[in-house]
Amino acid sequence: MSGAFKLVVVGGVAGGASAAARARRLSETAEIVVFERGPYVSFANCGLPYHVGGVIADRRKLLVQTPRSLRARFGLDVRVSTEVVRVDREAREVVVRSRDTGGEYRERYDALVLSPGAEPVRPPVRGVDDPRVMTLRNMEDMDRVIAGVQQAEGPALIVGGGYIGLEMAEALRHRGMGVVLVERLPQVMAVADAEMVAPLHDELRRNGVDLRLNASVDAFETTADGLVARLSDGSRVACGLALLAVGVRPETRLAREAGLAIGPSGGIQVDAQMRTSDPAIWAVGDAVEVKDLVRGVPALIPLAGPANRQGRIAADAIFGRPSRYTATQGTAIVKVFGLSFAMTGASEAALQRAGLGYRRVYVHPADHATYYPGAQTISLKLLFEPVDGRILGAQAVGAAGIDKRVDVIAMALRAGLTVYDLEEAELCYAPPFGSAKDPVNLAGFVAANVLRGDVELWEPEELASLRPDQALVDVRTRAEFAAGTIPGATNVPVDELRARLGELPREKELLLFCHSGLRSYVAARLLTQRGFRARNFSGGYERYEMWSGTAARAAAVSSDDGMLEAQALP
Repeated sequence: MSGAFKLVVVGGVAGGASAAARARRLSETAEIVVFERGPYVSFANCGLPYHVGGVIADRRKLLVQTPRSLRARFGLDVRVSTEVVRVDREAREVVVRSRDTGGEYRERYDALVLSPGAEPVRPPVRGVDDPRVMTLRNMEDMDRVIAGVQQAEGPALIVGGGYIGLEMAEALRHRGMGVVLVERLPQVMAVADAEMVAPLHDELRRNGVDLRLNASVDAFETTADGLVARLSDGSRVACGLALLAVGVRPETRLAREAGLAIGPSGGIQVDAQMRTSDPAIWAVGDAVEVKDLVRGVPALIPLAGPANRQGRIAADAIFGRPSRYTATQGTAIVKVFGLSFAMTGASEAALQRAGLGYRRVYVHPADHATYYPGAQTISLKLLFEPVDGRILGAQAVGAAGIDKRVDVIAMALRAGLTVYDLEEAELCYAPPFGSAKDPVNLAGFVAANVLRGDVELWEPEELASLRPDQALVDVRTRAEFAAGTIPGATNVPVDELRARLGELPREKELLLFCHSGLRSYVAARLLTQRGFRARNFSGGYERYEMWSGTAARAAAVSSDDGMLEAQALP
């Protein structure tokens, strides 16, 4: 391309900054102009809660690049505090307004990349415009939150239990503030399945967070005591500040006013090369509609990793390279005090909404060899196609080792692999890091056992309608049984099973369970070969506690028997 070619990028941070930097690496002669309406063109917005909480002490660490550094390294013309207010597609110009002076001018483009991002949702409730009711999107928001914390008298109210809400609950507790977290759903992390985030509820409460589920804010009121939130359950919360974290919506005003196509999910519609309905305009990041990898439907999935890749792909397309963006699978992780939760692909709830068939299994192994000190339990849920075993999604919660297991499964899902491939996965092993049979392998073993017909499963929903010809059998030790069991169960420890077969009713179907599903799997294999009808409970009593909401999650593997389960082959 000639030296007259001009690329204009609207918005920095992940998508826009990546597009501009990649464009320069592809063309040294192009003129590249980046407009950013805020004062910072490239900052680590995912790090904002950690500076609020003091984990990242130096504010400057959040500034990934500056206009000066981008000009020095890439020769980019970066103009901050400058907002693009209109796109003139016919003239191939953008109308630009200085936020400092209010003055406007026009800038020509040959190619335009829109990276406007997404804006926090402010629910239309009375009093929401009070300056003490804040959101967190950028550096300026972060500064306002910190100033509000320093001035606040009383606890902080966080509205919403998603990624930002959970991270900010931890951050503000680290600063010594009282925290009330309000979530309108019966669980935090709406994108996840309820039983998999139940341990997060316990972790929040253990760390002093006043968690209010099934509640929302009806109004904010100013009283003599300060700011008061009136909740839908009739209660009132006096607070020093409130943080809205109820979600984000794509910023599509520029695109809409320019007449660009908007997809059914509300994001800017783009093709596989991030090109909009105008062949001279590309769009990337949180404002665009993507394809959900598992369900194959249009979706809004605002994540930094995909935004960076989309920016790179848009630049490739502009300069003639065949790069394509396929789909987003929603791989993400959140830290909540001493626990982490991660997921990839579709949740069970999402599969149900899409009407897609699936199977599910649960395992509760340790993050590394249990004979090496410090082993921590991982609770892992695997969703897979019921015929060919293709991986559909996974979720995990625990104190350690969550990220690498979900990352492995995320790559397997992206590659179209099956649970049989997880059985064969050859992963790092040394006692401080893993086990000879990694949790990923174990999930594959259990899922493959189901698909091969080695064992049939029963589900906790069946407990509400047990038939007279069914019996619950707890095959754990007597001590475990005495400490707590599923109501109505009979205890026959697996190691005594052969000697006590005569005590089991052959006319009944036996619904077996243990701590994590391994011993009851062994019992099911034994009993079915002896002529009994028996089904296993994947995930065992630990899953039952998560499912029923009664779990007080143990941070570490706590018994020799549990350690044996974590290591043994299903």
